[in-house]
Amino acid sequence: MRLRGIACDYDRTLAKQGRVAPKTVGALWRARVSGRKMILITGRTVDDLRTVFSELSAFDMVVAENGALLFDPARGSEEYLCTAPPERFLRGLREQRVPFTIGKRVVATVRPHQIIVLKLVEQLKLRLDVAFNRESVMVLPSGVDKGTGLAAALLRMGVAPAEVVGIGDAENDLPFLRLCGVSVAVANAIGSLKEKVDLVTRAHYGAGATEIIDRVVAGASLR
Repeated sequence: MRLRGIACDYDRTLAKQGRVAPKTVGALWRARVSGRKMILITGRTVDDLRTVFSELSAFDMVVAENGALLFDPARGSEEYLCTAPPERFLRGLREQRVPFTIGKRVVATVRPHQIIVLKLVEQLKLRLDVAFNRESVMVLPSGVDKGTGLAAALLRMGVAPAEVVGIGDAENDLPFLRLCGVSVAVANAIGSLKEKVDLVTRAHYGAGATEIIDRVVAGASLR
């Protein structure tokens, strides 16, 4: 089967300490030129992503805020995939003195503040889910994750999930990796993710992602 798309997480997958190495950027462009559909999937907001990565045009679509938003780099347009966080939830976080940031849709904090977040969600009877990315904690409407974000992106591009290879490193990547025809963890991924994917790269971070991208572009089998 020819893989028509490549879906990559950003932090600790393509990027190390927030930055993508030139060799990895080159691999992204080789894949784009080969005709593959390129999808970046991240928990970051679009504005935050722009401050650390200047090559967003290497991607056909960006799934941002852990699946809550689609960004089209070519058009500069955004599409929200869920509702904004309830004001009473944000007010509750402030009253509990939980440090947090808010994007267009996602609310983010860090461990161990998820304990208060979960209690607040239960007390207010809100339909919100908590997702983890190592120390990061993200809150979104129930049922919204990187998997639903990728599904929305692929639908708009006319690509079947089975035609996509996904690459990630942490627990919040699992929903989109499960959707892909081939799932990959970079060598620095958490152990629990490595146990649930089809392949683990030899190299770490962007070098590991490049390893897979170049094999896809060359038409080599990943199985």
